[in-house]
Amino acid sequence: MSTSVARFLSRWSTVVLAVATLTAVAAASSIDATKSGITATFRQMNVPVEGGFKVFRGTIDFDPRNLKLARARIEIDTASFDLGAPEYEEELRGKEWFDAPTYPKASFVSSGVISVGENRFVAKGKFTLKGKTQEIKVPFTMRSESGARVFEGELPVSRKAYAIGSSEWDGTLDDEVIVKFRVTTAH
Repeated sequence: MSTSVARFLSRWSTVVLAVATLTAVAAASSIDATKSGITATFRQMNVPVEGGFKVFRGTIDFDPRNLKLARARIEIDTASFDLGAPEYEEELRGKEWFDAPTYPKASFVSSGVISVGENRFVAKGKFTLKGKTQEIKVPFTMRSESGARVFEGELPVSRKAYAIGSSEWDGTLDDEVIVKFRVTTAH
């Protein structure tokens, strides 16, 4: 093969790779927060309490036919947790709980997705809350709805694993917090 043909093929390969990379990046869809929700339910003195995060954002790149390329990145503003009671919300933003001034964001960054049945999946990734990062698995379903993709799931999270609340709360507040999400993106 001549040097000029080899050079042309090398440049062509670089262009094709660049276009493929840009296409993959462009395929990531932003979360539509107006059609999405993230809640946390816990038990205090054996009574269920539920609150929701008002502010979150992220992108999801998901093709169920090519899970090797699936990626998600979600950020939650910890100060946006809403229980419907401002005095409790202010306390939750404090150092003992979310410590929102020091750790304003919680995040999930996926590292892989597997299929576990029809429209059922598990994403593996790193969840960071209050400066602590742990590897977690997030079970979810995916369906199309009115031209959008809807991802739904729930998972238990240990508040103690992330230093949420002191040991003084152990007899009053359960360790397990159930995080539920319904996240909508454009196709």
